[in-house]
Amino acid sequence: MASMPSTLASITQEKVNKAKMSIENFYANLVAQYEEREERYRRLEATMITEGLTDEEKSEKRHLHAAKETEYLRLKRVKMSASDFQPLKVIGRGAFGEVRLVQKRDTGHIYAMKILRKEDMLLREQVAHVRAERDVLVEADHTWTVKMFYSFQDAINLYLIMEFLSGGDLMTLLIQKEIFSEDMTQFYVAETAQAIESIHRLGFIHRDIKPDNILLDAKGHIKLSDFGLCTGLKKAHRTEFYRDIQSVRPHDFTTTAPMDSKRRAETWKRNRRALAYSTVGTPDYIAPEVFKQNGYNNKADWWSLGVIMYEMLIGYPPFCAENAQETFHKVMNFRKTLVFPPEIPISNSAKNLILKFCTDAERRIGSLDDIRNDSFFLGVDWDHIRDRPAAYLPRVRSIDDTSNFDEFPDVDLKLPSPTRESDVQVHDWLFINYTYKRFDGLTAKPKLKMSSSLASSFN
Repeated sequence: MASMPSTLASITQEKVNKAKMSIENFYANLVAQYEEREERYRRLEATMITEGLTDEEKSEKRHLHAAKETEYLRLKRVKMSASDFQPLKVIGRGAFGEVRLVQKRDTGHIYAMKILRKEDMLLREQVAHVRAERDVLVEADHTWTVKMFYSFQDAINLYLIMEFLSGGDLMTLLIQKEIFSEDMTQFYVAETAQAIESIHRLGFIHRDIKPDNILLDAKGHIKLSDFGLCTGLKKAHRTEFYRDIQSVRPHDFTTTAPMDSKRRAETWKRNRRALAYSTVGTPDYIAPEVFKQNGYNNKADWWSLGVIMYEMLIGYPPFCAENAQETFHKVMNFRKTLVFPPEIPISNSAKNLILKFCTDAERRIGSLDDIRNDSFFLGVDWDHIRDRPAAYLPRVRSIDDTSNFDEFPDVDLKLPSPTRESDVQVHDWLFINYTYKRFDGLTAKPKLKMSSSLASSFN
């Protein structure tokens, strides 16, 4: 009987927390909706002035905009669910979720749907990470980040509906090409630097910059994905994993014979894709100060970019090893282990920039302005880089082409029913205000005609 009061107290506290969060989110949403509506109107007025429209044309535009706002408010009240989307194919898998290519049934628009299991998020204490990704995707500059159109939930899963980038990811391109030219490296490092800076301007640290999370659009330009989420979704990105690594004694490391660059590249390429989908992951791109857990800032992302730049030019990252513990050891001793193989010549300007990225945090290059002024980027038109042809043009046959992604033929596209009772529902208030619907998503015109490849897949 003694446990009864404590049980009632915990239930009461849960209800208090739920009520408090519900009220706070209700008023925060009202303010946010008003500010977003005012901003859309300001943009409309500015556009009409730029276009030099007549008073009659302006009046017509304002009338159409008002009708869109009314329709948006109506559609926002409609509950969205996974059944609103036709699942087409699984294009990515993680430890606790997956990414699918889907088509919205009422409009025909193609999206990438990320599905995350609530129970796993709660058990792994990843609620804050899930919230971080959702918030970044709402606020981010979508020139450089994947655009999210909707987020919603049911009793079992969380759903993020994002634009589908058909060019694949930088990891796949690196596996295909093995080594980039300096011109190609210059292009992708420059674009990734601008993408990282756009996240930093919002006050976020990505913490998981790696080739897997750098996606390519149909024209070969990059966008960042997986904000704050993969930091916790994979075992190698959880604090517990770092503690496990750091507790290993020096004599526990496997002693491997030194490998030349060709053998290291072959070993890395053989293991790379398996690491991308494992729950263990790889610490190759993580800055040493993140491992130390005694404070770090957004310069940690610039370290990761330096590791990726090295991989582009050399064919494997500088600290790759047979296992995660040995990689960790190399990262923590980077002053000795960061070396450039003499049999793969690269320019001094490339070496110098990598060393500016991969150094102690207090000495590390830390702003886009400093990066732009580096001699490695001589001749780069930073302000128009996205308007010019990319260094690589992916083969994309249609808007729903998934040929640049891995195959997952064994996955059942049918989702589990959200109607079953689940213990996770007790803590569902933690996911309050997760739902989001973007204005230009709900008000977009339908594309009801399917592409030929989609139509054939249903016949």
